Amino acid sequence: MSALEVRGLEVAYGTTPVLRHLDLTVAGGVTAILGPSGCGKTTLLRTVAGFVSPRSGSISVAGRPVVGSGRPVPARDRGLGYVPQEGGLFPHLDVAANVVFGLPRAARRSARADVGELLDLVELPAAMASRYPHELSGGQQQRVALARALAPRPPLVLLDEPFSSLDAGLREETGRAVVRALRARDAAALVVTHDQGEALSLADQVAVMHEGAFLQVAAPADVYLSPADERVASFLGLSVLLPGDATGRTARCALGEVELRVGAPSGPVRLAVRAEQVQVTGPGSGVAAEVVDASFFGHDATVRVRLDSGEVVVARTPSGVVPAHGDRVGLHVVGEVVAFAREGTP
Repeated sequence: MSALEVRGLEVAYGTTPVLRHLDLTVAGGVTAILGPSGCGKTTLLRTVAGFVSPRSGSISVAGRPVVGSGRPVPARDRGLGYVPQEGGLFPHLDVAANVVFGLPRAARRSARADVGELLDLVELPAAMASRYPHELSGGQQQRVALARALAPRPPLVLLDEPFSSLDAGLREETGRAVVRALRARDAAALVVTHDQGEALSLADQVAVMHEGAFLQVAAPADVYLSPADERVASFLGLSVLLPGDATGRTARCALGEVELRVGAPSGPVRLAVRAEQVQVTGPGSGVAAEVVDASFFGHDATVRVRLDSGEVVVARTPSGVVPAHGDRVGLHVVGEVVAFAREGTP
């Protein structure tokens, strides 16, 4: 039985469509909804939660229809866990009271004895039970919010960009702790995020959304390495789309001859060349180019270069070898490139 089944879901605000005939299955684990701002990610989460009424379609949670079969089930009766973007802890309640708040009133008093176990589940010390939200860091507040969501043992937890307000190091640490807690509780999760690294590293399934529709729903490696179309390829990771001509397992383009993945089309194509596939060498080797600018990130650097043919390409280089603006360099493409049939061709 799947934790979540969404079929033909459509949502509109007035006459403006927001979600367009969405289908999604969350069998278990963590599913990340990934897309740019305004594409409908949070609207989908709020519709599943019961805060937004769809125009059409159906939603089932753990095999139980909550939308599409008679009257919609109210949000409070859907049996879901929900973690908003800022955690949503009650400032006047201590951690223990916040954690048990999601339980039925009659069960809260006896459940306080289990708060230590729930805090341990989200990797917080039991001594924090008596603290108040203002005494916690941002990451600790998010973990308490997750403990509150997990307390009733829901089959599905909804998380709306839960780590966006945290700094980079804390975001990764908190994200991994949250995933461990979800798996320990055997709860599936639907996570909304616009952070590609977060989606690819934490999720078991990634659903790439664009203008209210899913472009691709697949495992992280499949979405990144085998994008369904040019929009997915250009959205995920740093890449450039170049026209080329394919024959068999190779293609010619402005970056020279490149190898293609198995199953690539023949004839006129568009090639998705990722930044990590473009190696920067000294002048006189490979395809000639001039450095436009470079961004240093410590562990590596991103370099934009302009080919002598006019195209601008992005490359990633080790942090110890970063060319400067105006430098002449050579470029080589390594690994297999994804190709798409050029529009207007078979």
